[in-house]
Amino acid sequence: MKKTILALALLAGLTSFDFDAKAQTTTETFGSGGNTFSLDFQTIGNAGNAADTTGYGAVNYTYSIGTYDISQNQLNAATANGLQGVAGGAWIGDQPAANVSWFQAAAFVNFLDTNSGYSPAYNLTYSNSSYSMSLWTPTDAGYNSNNLYRNSLAKYVLPSENEWYKSAYYSWQTTSYNLYPTGNTLPTAVASGTDPNTADYNGVASQPASVYQAGGLSPYGTMGQGGNVFQWEESAYSGANTDPNTDRGIRGGFWHSNAGDLQSSSRNSDNPGDANGAVGFRVASVSAVPEPSTYALCILAGVIVLVAYKRRRAF
Repeated sequence: MKKTILALALLAGLTSFDFDAKAQTTTETFGSGGNTFSLDFQTIGNAGNAADTTGYGAVNYTYSIGTYDISQNQLNAATANGLQGVAGGAWIGDQPAANVSWFQAAAFVNFLDTNSGYSPAYNLTYSNSSYSMSLWTPTDAGYNSNNLYRNSLAKYVLPSENEWYKSAYYSWQTTSYNLYPTGNTLPTAVASGTDPNTADYNGVASQPASVYQAGGLSPYGTMGQGGNVFQWEESAYSGANTDPNTDRGIRGGFWHSNAGDLQSSSRNSDNPGDANGAVGFRVASVSAVPEPSTYALCILAGVIVLVAYKRRRAF
């Protein structure tokens, strides 16, 4: 009887603990030989959170998003592994991979998927040194009628507007939204660094910082979602992913932006075929992560098996 009570108490403690509240960092490796490269991701939990007053940020599943923007070094490594037609080149080294169109950013994401054994996220065609895109159709494996851009069998994707917004502005500590990715108070403008509540904006620098030195972290542990460079979102600016050539959303501001571009209310857009040295991107991962109840049930099952085993031995 005492052991049964202990098991129930353990279950109560487990279900009251929010396993996915605080972000966790994972690292994924891509490429081969001397051209391997790694991407860090932050787990974005708190599935089922409400939207902000802006109408954005609600996500009903756990996912991950890049801790940093994709760097030019990482883009170069992907091209060395066979990625075609995506050069970037506005900046160098660990600076952001900017001057990349939405289609080219999507091609980088497709490379991550196919290099890892998954279906490509986006239905791209490369011809005459440029990319075009078609919508997924009902006859395609991985077709999702709720999002005609994204293949449901892909693991790596460009973040949707809600996915990007939540990782930037939602605070898992307070279960509310911040005005800036680094908090509710105006971040200090810096040319480079990682101090809390800082960002590379307001023209204090003449070019973007390293993606690893792009200011303070968001509550989920992401860097550079405010300032440094704008970032492409998967979502059409109109909100309906039904036209492959319509403008896409970009958010976050860049190194010359004023504070308004960093705020949660700021939305911007660009043509998916355009490339700009002030616009980069980061990658999201939508692989399934067990919900807290799953962990609890697994551990409870183990406890029950152990109790039953000991009771049988007692007889």
